[in-house]
Amino acid sequence: MQITDTAAIVTGGASGLGGATARALAARGARVFAVDLPSAIEKAERVEGVTYVAADVTDAEQVRAAVDQAAGSGAPLRIVVNCAGVGWAGRILGKQGPHELDLFRTIVEINLVGTFNVMRLAAEAIAKTEPLADDQRGVVINTASVAAFEGQIGQIGYSASKGGVAAMTVPAARDLASFGIRVMTIAPGIIDTPMLAGVTEEFRAGLAAGVPFPKRLGRPDEYAQLAVSIVEHDYLNGEVIRMDGALRMAPR
Repeated sequence: MQITDTAAIVTGGASGLGGATARALAARGARVFAVDLPSAIEKAERVEGVTYVAADVTDAEQVRAAVDQAAGSGAPLRIVVNCAGVGWAGRILGKQGPHELDLFRTIVEINLVGTFNVMRLAAEAIAKTEPLADDQRGVVINTASVAAFEGQIGQIGYSASKGGVAAMTVPAARDLASFGIRVMTIAPGIIDTPMLAGVTEEFRAGLAAGVPFPKRLGRPDEYAQLAVSIVEHDYLNGEVIRMDGALRMAPR
């Protein structure tokens, strides 16, 4: 599927994986709508071809408004990349007592329910576009994590939410097949995003040392490169692709 002259929604599009993906799609001629929280958009570096839309992915009305804006842009909405998410940590039972239920619920609400919310509403809009070759109309790319498969100590909420994203991939692809919409998931390893901005160089080097090859942290532009490849590769559907340098997470 060609990217030029299509509309694309990228959640979490103000920075990190989403920011890199928004830039990559815009550079290939897409009209990109970067959806993020107002506080994140205020700090975002403006990119030509990217429209920044303030919305909470867990809010149905806000997401519907963002989808309507993209679908009404004059270019067919065919691409959705879900990057919005949080990585808050907590053990089931720690020194301060049991894991806060509201914290667990919030992580799942943002990472899993938010992803589903965007996917369901965007799919409705994509399904109304004119079909292309092989009756294809578009593609949704969701973001899981290697923590979906090897969650570390303290990642119970994050792993549960990302495991849910990975588990949605096949049924979502099957649900949307009749509409010509593909669904793929990327499961990144340790990526050098703003989530790591506060760690020391020593800690960063330790993370990189655990990656078999290449022995470094992943880059957001590498995620974007993979997302673009998925969009352009029409036979990729219903699969989770690990992007992790062969990393398998240790318990801690």
